[in-house]
Amino acid sequence: MIKKAVFLDKDGTLIVDKPYNINPEFVILEDGVIEGLMLLQKMDYQLIIVSNQPGISMDLFTKSQLDDLINYMTKLLERCGIKLNGFYYCPHPAEKKTGSFVCECRKPQPGLLLRAATDLNVDLNASWMIGDILNDVEAGNLAGCRSVLIDNGNETEWRKTEIRMPIYTAQNFLSAALYISNKT
Repeated sequence: MIKKAVFLDKDGTLIVDKPYNINPEFVILEDGVIEGLMLLQKMDYQLIIVSNQPGISMDLFTKSQLDDLINYMTKLLERCGIKLNGFYYCPHPAEKKTGSFVCECRKPQPGLLLRAATDLNVDLNASWMIGDILNDVEAGNLAGCRSVLIDNGNETEWRKTEIRMPIYTAQNFLSAALYISNKT
């Protein structure tokens, strides 16, 4: 059975952005996240986190530490009645000291979304991407999703091109979820 999904950036979208944080004590959900996720889940969307996690390759934390954080977030959401259907991450750095490094999974590349869609039998054309920077929007658009940008001050580059244009710009997560619910 083919499913629809909402792909979710983690830092700055679901939780307050604390760079390279893997400590559950510092995980704070953004305003409206629980209500928004519940609304999307009621609409039968798969909820899938897609996140760049270069701290692994930078030796700031281990894969095991990130796995512990993923387990913590999964249980936190479960306690609120929300089922997380997947968590996909890219461990690669944005750049190497010897020059640029581009992998297929680091957003703005669509690799994480494409892999999740294959693994979980997701129809990308019926799916959405929600993120707080234009790299998230670009990844969603390249994958064939519709994308929503949460304009919470985390985008710093504002390099807008056709592929980096969101279908909607929201003030917060709940606003993004309400927009999706009205377009489905």
